[in-house]
Amino acid sequence: MPDHTLRRLWWAACLPLVLGACATTAPAPQVDAPTPATWHAPLPHQGSVQALGDWWAQWGDPLLVDLVREAQALSPGVAQARSRLAQARATQAASRAALGPSVDGQASASRGFNEQLGALASTAQLGLQAQWEIDLWGGNAAADSAAAQRLAGAQALWHEARVSVAAEVALQYSSLRTCLQQLGIAERDMHSRGETARLSALSERAGFTAPATNALARASAAEAAARTAQQRMQCNVELKTLVLLTGRDEAALRPLLADTPAQPAPEALFTIAALPAQVLAQRPDVYNAEREVAAASADVGHARAQRYPRLALNGSIGAAHVRTGGNRTDLTTWSIGPLALSVPIFDGGRRQAQEDAAQARYEEAVALYHARARLAVSEVEQALVRLDASTERNASARTAAEGYRASFDATEARWRGGMASLVELEDARRTALAAQNALAALQHERTAAWVALYRAAGGGWKE
Repeated sequence: MPDHTLRRLWWAACLPLVLGACATTAPAPQVDAPTPATWHAPLPHQGSVQALGDWWAQWGDPLLVDLVREAQALSPGVAQARSRLAQARATQAASRAALGPSVDGQASASRGFNEQLGALASTAQLGLQAQWEIDLWGGNAAADSAAAQRLAGAQALWHEARVSVAAEVALQYSSLRTCLQQLGIAERDMHSRGETARLSALSERAGFTAPATNALARASAAEAAARTAQQRMQCNVELKTLVLLTGRDEAALRPLLADTPAQPAPEALFTIAALPAQVLAQRPDVYNAEREVAAASADVGHARAQRYPRLALNGSIGAAHVRTGGNRTDLTTWSIGPLALSVPIFDGGRRQAQEDAAQARYEEAVALYHARARLAVSEVEQALVRLDASTERNASARTAAEGYRASFDATEARWRGGMASLVELEDARRTALAAQNALAALQHERTAAWVALYRAAGGGWKE
């Protein structure tokens, strides 16, 4: 073989290695989010670290656990996130396939006049055709990296959808429980006022009570009945909202709510890390935004690689047999090549525009990541403030409710003994009722603060 032919073959074999060393560069796939060194809000339980997960089970309410599970199975948001996760997996599989060769099979059969043989002949062919685009500049590898990053982000968003549904169900369940608790308070108050009105009517007929005083007692009882009806209506609305979220049959859910006692929020559902960065790593939305930065960076590399020459290697192998006049001829062929080089010369700026667009999307992803990180810090801070405030007010609200109740009982006893007026009794009753409702509302507020903190902290997500 001549020397110049050997040199050409050597250069053809080394060309992919030489060009592969010139892979394109892309922007940094990871950026730092601006976070404070420590939380500025009070930390529950000295800020120790504990895994976040299955928080609703810590209420000791099995009905809540069942409702959360049913809502997650029914939620269109979770279904959509699951579908996007499947799409991301398929996209990654497609991009990964581009890194390797593709092989196609071919088969054909024919019968007709064969000019070379000068007779009728039956011909059958079977072959394989292979093609491999050598990833000189890392463009295909960048596309595969972008798909992998978006798959990780889709997994995080699927988790976020589940966390969102669980939080929504827990809040609605707590709201319904609070409404039912306040309904019980209203019904007891209605019965108490009704008894007061009955005794006042008897006293008026006996001549011991003025008609105006009896009218006040009747008005108070009517007001309590109206308030109870309104509260019952509100509870029915809350129940129907929960049914909508969970798909649970309303007729079956009502007795379960009556048979299952309400469980107040525990003093400690979980603890949270002292450093924001540790919590940000658990936030699905922040994690997804970070993965999107890495994916956008890879997109820039992929777009940049399209501006450079492309090298592809083809190959084939096949077998054929020809039958004519009782004679059969078998043939086998194979080839490696051609080694095809495609060089972009003029495209009107299309490839440059695609790279510019990819760069702009990368910068947008970085800005969105920073904004998402700042939002996460703010949401955790706000949740901590609300939780600390509800904890601080809880003891005072309980003391106030107990004190006002004791004052009402004493005033009622004095009224029955003729030592207090009905105006004093109604004033004490009104104050005691307001304190009991405030305590019930505060318990719901505390539950909502725990749920908000759980959601803000990422719902147990770990990178």
